[in-house]
Amino acid sequence: MTVARSVGDVLAEHVQFEIECIDRMYLNIYVPHLQFAAGLVGYVQRQLGLPIASTAPLAKITDTFSTAVHRFAKVNRVPWVDFVKGQRKDDVMHEQLEHFTATEGVVFIGRAQEKTALFRTEKRHDANGASYPWIVKTTGLVNHFYFYCVDADFGPFFLKFCSYFPYNAKLCLNGNERAKRLAAKAGIGFSALDNGFASVDDPAAVQAICDSLGSTQIDGLLRKWLARLPHPFTANDRAAGYRYECSILQAEFSLTQMLDKPVSGRVFFEQVIRDNLDIGRPDQVSLIFDRQLRRRGPRATPGRFRTRVITNGVTPSLHVDYKHTTIKQYHKEGKALRTETTINDTRDFGIGKRLTNLPALREIGYTANRRLLRVQQLSHNPITGTVTTATGARIPGLRFADRRTHALLSALLIFRLHLHGFTNKDLRIYTAELRGLDPATVTAGQITYDLRRLKTRNLITRIEGTHRYLVTDHGLDTAKFLTCVQDRVLRCGLAELATATPAPRGLRSAATAYRTAVENLTTAA
Repeated sequence: MTVARSVGDVLAEHVQFEIECIDRMYLNIYVPHLQFAAGLVGYVQRQLGLPIASTAPLAKITDTFSTAVHRFAKVNRVPWVDFVKGQRKDDVMHEQLEHFTATEGVVFIGRAQEKTALFRTEKRHDANGASYPWIVKTTGLVNHFYFYCVDADFGPFFLKFCSYFPYNAKLCLNGNERAKRLAAKAGIGFSALDNGFASVDDPAAVQAICDSLGSTQIDGLLRKWLARLPHPFTANDRAAGYRYECSILQAEFSLTQMLDKPVSGRVFFEQVIRDNLDIGRPDQVSLIFDRQLRRRGPRATPGRFRTRVITNGVTPSLHVDYKHTTIKQYHKEGKALRTETTINDTRDFGIGKRLTNLPALREIGYTANRRLLRVQQLSHNPITGTVTTATGARIPGLRFADRRTHALLSALLIFRLHLHGFTNKDLRIYTAELRGLDPATVTAGQITYDLRRLKTRNLITRIEGTHRYLVTDHGLDTAKFLTCVQDRVLRCGLAELATATPAPRGLRSAATAYRTAVENLTTAA
């Protein structure tokens, strides 16, 4: 392969393979009936059989659950860690994993105090001055139990329980780690990349494994480990309908493109960061998410729209923000181009939070990754870049200075004057003459191909109900600019540089002065 010269070169010629996968997912685990005060009252009165609605009886359940967690750790000899303020829990997990040799199991249990939503009982007074309990939803700093585990299929994950009613939990998993586990089980050879694949014998088989991750598999992981770990609700509670459900708090969708050499990645980021600092602006970010943005009025689109370049050491990363969603792009381990969309609020896209909405959310995440790459590619080569339509068809570009392309652009200047448009036959005759060909040797199919290239780039538009075409304003401007560059700059400039004159002037004089300066610099060195 040649050395990459542009973003288009990197993506078209220097990507060895690519994998799309759900990356990190952070899920809310909750009992729907117990997320509001009326549901708690119903639980206390119907399930516990107590006449007075108060949170006091729930303290017994909390103590029982806490005791069960400590007993589980002791019986199974699971290490216990009390997290301190500022300590990174993932670092503790990596340290503990070094000593964990089982196929699956609980690596360690951590305890931390964190602020969370919960219910409390307030004493209120009626009109006669008599007191009565009243349940309110508030926040408090309470203990949370982290179960850091390894699953045979999903690899490392954690399940975090709040120790107070209604005992909400959080599940964090990683789709790329699951893909590596299942690829190894299937006998597919690969070398691992941090949170991805550095090389793989069968990329299509690995992609099929990544595509197989859905709500059914995630729910299966949850049910499997809820049955193994201490559970705050009894079997009678679960039989009465007090069962945990899943909703999506955060979902990352990654596209990993393994590059042939590190220099390809450096070329990509040098050009992307230089030319795409405005990609986070409202008029640009809508190209990525295909959403209409309103900047004014009562229904203005909320959120910050910005582009950030963050440098970690000497490795830059590009961040694009849209509402609560971020696209991050970076050179992963100096080997791969990583593009990942992180959605923190599904309602930004009119999608519910339930886990059943994962397919629709995945489509948005993957499409955003591809659109960003497409915008970056076109920002460097808007005319010559290949276009992929919604149906997957690839429409080749218009190569600059190509004789056939130049004839098409020249034809647009003429046909702009045709008030009733032009036809396939008109374009065939005119471009054949410009190319010095017999029109009979140019087929209608070849001109249909050219019409598709022009139409896809909005250079022409078809008159509805006919087979005639009109040149758009964008087509006229593009044709004027590119034909002028070809005829007045390239041809004239190259001719002047190639012609030897006794007294160089203009471009040739400047070229001579530049060459002399370089020679003097070399001599001085």
